[in-house]
Amino acid sequence: MAAFDPWDPDFLADPYPSYAELRARGRVQYFEPTNQWLVPHHADVSALLRDRRLGRTYQHRFTHEEFGRTAPPPEHEPFHTLNDHGMLDLEPPDHTRIRRLVSKAFTPRTVERLRPYVARLAGELVDGLVAKGGGDLLKDVAEPLPVAVIAEMLGIPEADRAPLRPWSADICGMYELNPSEATAARAVRASVEFSDYLRELIAERREEPGDDLISGLIEAHDEGDRLTEQEMIATAVLLLNAGHEATVNATVNGWYALFRNPAQLAALRADHSLVPTAIEELMRYDTPLQLFERWVLDEIEIDGTTIPRGAEIAMLFGSANHDPAVFQDPHRLDLARRDNPHISFSAGIHYCIGAPLARIELAASMTALLQRAPALTLAAEPRRKPNFVIRGLEGLSVEVG
Repeated sequence: MAAFDPWDPDFLADPYPSYAELRARGRVQYFEPTNQWLVPHHADVSALLRDRRLGRTYQHRFTHEEFGRTAPPPEHEPFHTLNDHGMLDLEPPDHTRIRRLVSKAFTPRTVERLRPYVARLAGELVDGLVAKGGGDLLKDVAEPLPVAVIAEMLGIPEADRAPLRPWSADICGMYELNPSEATAARAVRASVEFSDYLRELIAERREEPGDDLISGLIEAHDEGDRLTEQEMIATAVLLLNAGHEATVNATVNGWYALFRNPAQLAALRADHSLVPTAIEELMRYDTPLQLFERWVLDEIEIDGTTIPRGAEIAMLFGSANHDPAVFQDPHRLDLARRDNPHISFSAGIHYCIGAPLARIELAASMTALLQRAPALTLAAEPRRKPNFVIRGLEGLSVEVG
């Protein structure tokens, strides 16, 4: 197996040994199949996430032609219109303006108020799993919890929530390396349908405001903070996608890791006070977001290698989280690990705004499972999703014992 082959099933099953080989080769390597520079070390990834010479977009400074890039095909336009107006793919000042508005919904006090709701919902979902004697942890617990929480925050009615996860999955397919035309077509269709739905919901909230984030964004806009309707739509989609995708995958990746490390699972079952450090360690151990891309806006140098303006950097979060220069015995799952500066939530101005909420959700579902399904076991070996960037499972079949 090559040191980095994001389409190889063996690599996808366990990329971490290959990352070790990649780190041994140096601090930066060019990867021709995706025309990207791979950065595998924790120190470099951490520094580059904060380096303003890099950007999630270049269009605030350059045209496609000036940057030496080809514009996306016209038929992909609905996806790029949606994606390019979200704060994750914007740079200051637009990023700053939108994040300032959205951050009001994610203050520590606001997020803390959600804790009882999240705990109650997690308990109800786990009770349903227990009543059946088991099931698919992904579909029965991991997915519905964060989707419901972010939909509740946005003010999306319960009756409208069924298409949210499929729309999100289709849109997120475009974040994989070299997505196919079929993937692009699904992303475009989902972008159109999701945008049309949100446009109607925004119109309803203008007429009848509620106590939700979409109403709050409309109110802020009316009071003078500049937020276009397209930015509202893109923000809502981003919050839904980012607000559940990592949490869903962290849940199933985490429990699969626990089942494969029975001594650590036994320690957790014996001492539920380990839950906070267990969550951090499981996010490090099998990272939900393996790669994060940045454009080089101004020439940089890494370990004597000059990377020119117009190049793309691929920061390997999964590799950084297993770097022995930072993590002692990184391939060992240690739920009591205290010194754990993982970068699963990114860093710098694009640090995950929903990280505190994600931690509450992960703690709620883990605690509910430990308390209400204390003999939970793996019923069948799961299949990995054929994705690299967003790492997850097709499902996780469990029995409650």
